[in-house]
Amino acid sequence: VIIFDYSDKLEETLKELREQVYDVDGYLVDIRDRQKIKECVEKVVEKYGKIDILVNNAGVAKLTPFEETPDEIRDFHFDINIKGTWNMSQEVLKYMPKDGSIVNLSSVTGTMVADSGEVAYATTKAALLGFTKGLAAEVVEKGIRVNAILPGYIMTPMVEGIAKDSDENNPNSVVKGIADGIPMKRLGTIEELGELAAFLASNEASYLTGQSYVIDGGSTLPETMTMGV
Repeated sequence: VIIFDYSDKLEETLKELREQVYDVDGYLVDIRDRQKIKECVEKVVEKYGKIDILVNNAGVAKLTPFEETPDEIRDFHFDINIKGTWNMSQEVLKYMPKDGSIVNLSSVTGTMVADSGEVAYATTKAALLGFTKGLAAEVVEKGIRVNAILPGYIMTPMVEGIAKDSDENNPNSVVKGIADGIPMKRLGTIEELGELAAFLASNEASYLTGQSYVIDGGSTLPETMTMGV
């Protein structure tokens, strides 16, 4: 497993995984930087010869009212969530063999639902669904599959950041409010999301391409929050 990240916690993450005897490496990469991606992908291929699976997991979300959203916040979302996924996919596909798999992290936000303040984020996540289908159609003849995951609320640093944006003084109350609105009464875990990504990337999903899969604890299931017995 190779991790591309621009977080200063990358080395700490690599150390923890290696202590668990995982064969893992990583590179500090800002996926807005096409040249840096190219250089690091070439290093991976030099060592391993190919890249079988790409999981486009990098993403950002910052809540701002649409009419007050500056261009830099809009571009922050577009450059990472859309262009970053585009950049990674284009560079990795050069070295992906038949039976390769790409898994894109879209969201239920933008594709199915949306909250106030999420226009930039919702736009980019909806775009990733179109990207998934378009790319799947192009590379299917090469034996490469492309699918998307549409997570609801998963307990990640991104959700923690959104909670702080919503209520800086009591972000935990925001998380509790989210959980209360989910039929399963909890947020998903990173591990649960990872299991779905691993399945879609594996040969067990060999007849699946161009599709999207919701993992949200049933949060998009209720027609209303008040009707029913």
